[in-house]
Amino acid sequence: MRHTAKWMFALLAAATASIASATPPKYDHVVVVVMENKENVQVLGSGAAPYMNSLAAQGVIFNQAFAITHPSQPNYLALFSGDTQGVVDDSCPQDLGTIANLGAALINGGYSFAGYAENLPNDGATDCWSSDNLYARKHAPWVDFSNVPAGNSLMFSEFPTDFTQLPTVSFVIPNMCDDMHDCDVGTGDSWLQNNMDAYAQWAQTHNSLLIVTFDEDDSATSANQIPMFWVGAGIAPGTQSNTPANHYNVLRTLLDMYGLAPFANAANVSAISDAWNTTPSPTP
Repeated sequence: MRHTAKWMFALLAAATASIASATPPKYDHVVVVVMENKENVQVLGSGAAPYMNSLAAQGVIFNQAFAITHPSQPNYLALFSGDTQGVVDDSCPQDLGTIANLGAALINGGYSFAGYAENLPNDGATDCWSSDNLYARKHAPWVDFSNVPAGNSLMFSEFPTDFTQLPTVSFVIPNMCDDMHDCDVGTGDSWLQNNMDAYAQWAQTHNSLLIVTFDEDDSATSANQIPMFWVGAGIAPGTQSNTPANHYNVLRTLLDMYGLAPFANAANVSAISDAWNTTPSPTP
């Protein structure tokens, strides 16, 4: 009987350890940068994006990352609120009230959130477009929800240089050129290097994480496969993830990091776990 009890205890301990290992680490800061309209092969492994490839090599590359749909706006809503919310186009404004979303969940859970958008006319602006047409509200999903205060929607010029002052989770949205929507891959590559490299390097030694992802591919194929890579503390350089992941998995992972209840389609998928458990692959 004693041996049976020991065996059962060992089995329970192993199961508990397995569950614990699948729980993503709780980072002090996470910055999510969303770029635009490129499929995986246009960025990862491409000579047009030398910085992004060098940065991706410092963390984990997701070889099976996918968007949800087309066009842009429903993908941003999927990533932020776990559902496309019935939106099928880029029309503006979308006023989605108090529907559950990442920003509200963090704030209600005692954490903090901010969305930083390049060329946003002013803090808290609800404009559909900036006067120069470089900012588009369709790329700033938090503006659509009344349970995310206007004071949490900030111009990118306010992104702190003292990274300890960052909120728990930040979304960073480059403008319509710098995110590669209207300009080439090289433009986005340079923007990321000039604006995010300092944080990426800091994050690796300060319990923080940088997520670089794309809203959708360029519609050239039906797969909607997108580039995505994460760099930060606890992620071994050269890690490769071959587990399929989409915007809902990313949202679920962020919610699980802070012990927040998943909602909408994020409740129906698993959190990403192999970013921290995968053995790094050798450099080709």
